[in-house]
Amino acid sequence: MSADPSSGRKDATSASKYESLSPAVQHRLHQLFEHATRDAEKNDFDYANDLFSQCVAGDPANLTYLQSFLANLQKKYDNNKKGSKFAGFKGASAKKSMKQAASKHDWKGVIQAGCQMLKLNPWDSATLIAMANACHEMGIDECQLYYLRWALNADPKSVEVNKLAAQQLARMGQFDQAIICWHRVEEAKPGNEEAANAISKLTVEKTIFQGGYDREALQAEGVIGASDSQIGRPRIRPLASSRANEEEENPDEPPKSDEQRLQEAIEAAPEDVGNYLQLADLMSHSQRYQEAEALLVKALEISHQDLNIQEKLEDTQLRRGRLELDVAERRAAESRSPEEMERIRQMRAQMNQRELEVYQTRSQRNPGNASLQYEIGLRLKRAGIFAQAIQAFQNARGDTRRKARVHLELGECFQKIEQYKLAMKEYEAAIDACANRDPEIKKLCLYRAGVLGTGLRDFDRAERHLTELAAMDFGYKDVPARLDKINRLRNSS
Repeated sequence: MSADPSSGRKDATSASKYESLSPAVQHRLHQLFEHATRDAEKNDFDYANDLFSQCVAGDPANLTYLQSFLANLQKKYDNNKKGSKFAGFKGASAKKSMKQAASKHDWKGVIQAGCQMLKLNPWDSATLIAMANACHEMGIDECQLYYLRWALNADPKSVEVNKLAAQQLARMGQFDQAIICWHRVEEAKPGNEEAANAISKLTVEKTIFQGGYDREALQAEGVIGASDSQIGRPRIRPLASSRANEEEENPDEPPKSDEQRLQEAIEAAPEDVGNYLQLADLMSHSQRYQEAEALLVKALEISHQDLNIQEKLEDTQLRRGRLELDVAERRAAESRSPEEMERIRQMRAQMNQRELEVYQTRSQRNPGNASLQYEIGLRLKRAGIFAQAIQAFQNARGDTRRKARVHLELGECFQKIEQYKLAMKEYEAAIDACANRDPEIKKLCLYRAGVLGTGLRDFDRAERHLTELAAMDFGYKDVPARLDKINRLRNSS
């Protein structure tokens, strides 16, 4: 059974950025992907390459398509890190097409031409950097980083690739990984001031974020400077102590950590999927999501695309995305720059789209799952696709745990499309569904019904709902003012 390409990131915020695909195009690409996955499992690498490359070119924001495309090429060339013979000569036309597309700001064209070059040599650094840059221009963060990681795998000492990767990792809040990249730059260029300054700043960023500190307060107290500081600078320590030191500090053999035991178990039994899953859970709990994903990708391959592992991988990718968004939101709140706020808007749209695709794919496998329909409805509503959100929420009515919430969401969607009578019906159904449970949801439902009733000049209904709300919580939002407004409107009519 094939994996589901549900982890792609998309951004439909503007014409200059990557635009979401229509459902018909998404469905066509998904069929190609499933076909390619079956061919790859049969080691029909060339045909799988052709299909995978169509998927990547058609949906450059889909991380699963990209991962599968490169993994298939890696198997084809037995991970030789140089691709086919005469790849440079054979790929001259593709590289020329990439340059021409880039000069015209045709970023999807860069991806399409780049795929043709990668078929010949998936480790071609210049091509990977060009494709990463195209992703950057389209606002596709995860695929940009994946191209850079692949380039690092081919040439881990490359100063250019390490700098680019470090900058992108820092933007995504992956401070430890960014610092590692800058350390590689330092090794290649001893005494490099740019690398030293970047490491210092990233150490501060990491400490402030992980500690939840207020940057402005720290600056005001003189704990850190306006641009850089020594706060949180890590103590330099070796990755592993010498045997002599170990014997001095620990006369007996120290107990192995869970991570060490699982790593050894994987080395001893590389086909045992369970060890990969346990270690991935360990990594996820400490927010080492990139490492967890790598383990899950391997487990997925060993298990021949087990759907439970696929969903575990998707969940890990979503958790990482939410963490990256959280980091970016904190930084934007500090800088308050229009550029950062626009970046946050794009990241939120991408995250919502990724979640939507995951839940839609799962719903296709479980069409009767009302909970999945509710999750789909929420993401469609956030994207402003209210008609489809209404259908999803109506399909979610069987979710008894969320009955009041479903009616509330339906009411808000109907109100957005100016179907006010239907909206009122749903708000009142939500109020009834709350009963004595979910007092906060009931307050919001009463408030929505009261405000809508006032707008419809149905003053008796509006007053009834707002009065009930006032009896529960007189200070809720602007309830007293709205009750006064109803009296004024009555008297003036």
